[in-house]
Amino acid sequence: MGNLHTHQSADLQDDLAFAHALADLADAISLDRYQAQDLVVTTKPDSTPVTDADRAVETAIRDAISTHRSDDGLVGEEFGSEKGESSRYWIIDPIDGTKNFMRGVPIWATLIALVEVNESGNEEVIVGVVSAPALSRRWSAACGHGAMVRFNSDDSLNEESESSGSIEKRIEVSKVSTLADASISYSDFIGWGERLEPFQKMLNSAWRTRAIGDFWSHMLVAEGSIDVAVEPSLAIWDMAALEIIVREAGGVFTDIAGHNGPFGSSAVSTNGLLHNAVINGVNP
Repeated sequence: MGNLHTHQSADLQDDLAFAHALADLADAISLDRYQAQDLVVTTKPDSTPVTDADRAVETAIRDAISTHRSDDGLVGEEFGSEKGESSRYWIIDPIDGTKNFMRGVPIWATLIALVEVNESGNEEVIVGVVSAPALSRRWSAACGHGAMVRFNSDDSLNEESESSGSIEKRIEVSKVSTLADASISYSDFIGWGERLEPFQKMLNSAWRTRAIGDFWSHMLVAEGSIDVAVEPSLAIWDMAALEIIVREAGGVFTDIAGHNGPFGSSAVSTNGLLHNAVINGVNP
């Protein structure tokens, strides 16, 4: 990680503010289409669903980045990669949890991350925002500045409220140190292959398990509400924003093989204390 954040603090705060502005843009579009009677759903070549909201959100974010950060590259789930030669690029998942979005389940979010590539070619996520407007929550982090969660409130529902808009607080991972005391979240049992049996054995040894799934599992790890989140098959846009938030909250984010960062094809986030036990547990 080096001294990345020490000499770029003002720039990082500017990038984080821009990421929040992108999330505001996304929320306005996605909430307007959420539970809409005329929502258009199509199937992508990989047989996964995509809605007109996914495409509209990513298009709006791409337009904003090309206007305000024209030197930066971009990788998005719906419209591909335009990384170019830039030492920085944004990673966008317009709606993580599309199946939830389609069915009216409020567990979906826009994921926005900024990656910096150093002179050696090493990549690091330096800003991340996860905005879940149907849950009235938004998580964020910038390298070296900690992780935050913002709870949006509607003051019209509470005339005695002294604050307006939202409440933001710093978040940290839990201190649970044994799997027997741990709460573990996952998505489902699809995609585990030969790891399914050891994974289920590990779940049976835990204090509590819940299939919360998608981004929310990892954000609950960052908040310290649960201790472990595991998913066997993900893309970079599913993970980049989550990784820095978990890391800045004091946790550890790797792939299932234990490689640090969001650049593998799976995700394990923990409070750090449990990480080795989880990695050893899911690898036969």
